Amino acid sequence: MADFSQLPVYANLVDRVHALPSIGRKTADKIAYHIIEMSDQDVERLVQAIQDAHQRIHRCSVCGNYTDKDVCSICSDPSRDASTICVVTRPRDIIPFDKSRELNCKFHVLHGLLSPMEGITPDMLTIDQLINRIKNGDVKEVIMATDPSVSGEATAMFISKLIKPLGVRVTRLGYGISIGTDLQYADTMTISRSIQYRNEL
Repeated sequence: MADFSQLPVYANLVDRVHALPSIGRKTADKIAYHIIEMSDQDVERLVQAIQDAHQRIHRCSVCGNYTDKDVCSICSDPSRDASTICVVTRPRDIIPFDKSRELNCKFHVLHGLLSPMEGITPDMLTIDQLINRIKNGDVKEVIMATDPSVSGEATAMFISKLIKPLGVRVTRLGYGISIGTDLQYADTMTISRSIQYRNEL
């Protein structure tokens, strides 16, 4: 009997699943095999769910967080402290900060970090939008919560130099976050302590 796993159409499915973050080749093969065994109806539901999410979820027009509305729930929440903006690298970085309940502020998503080696320049991030938010709002503090990596530090310093002339306090997360840590995996206690002991830039 021929090995169906060598069929080009199956191999392509495995490749597409394997291309997703944190999915190894063996896991991709298991998922692909499961999809093959799914009913036509379940496959259609899966495909529809992916299409709906991809088409309906987009960036918030204010902060850049992902939402299915023009303005996300955080930006539209009047109970949030609009005088403080926490700047993060990715939309998912907002989650641990909200879970920590240490901050009740607004957020701003950069959608990346400066990296000359990778060709990522300031105009490719949402830095201009952040500056406009500060100029047009009553912002008193900006917390730089980019990853504690070389690119994260460089990005925080670059943005702080643009913000300081505007008379706004710029702080950086304090101790508790190890160098090289991906913020989405940091526990709430670590996040809380890093917020409490943030330093001025």
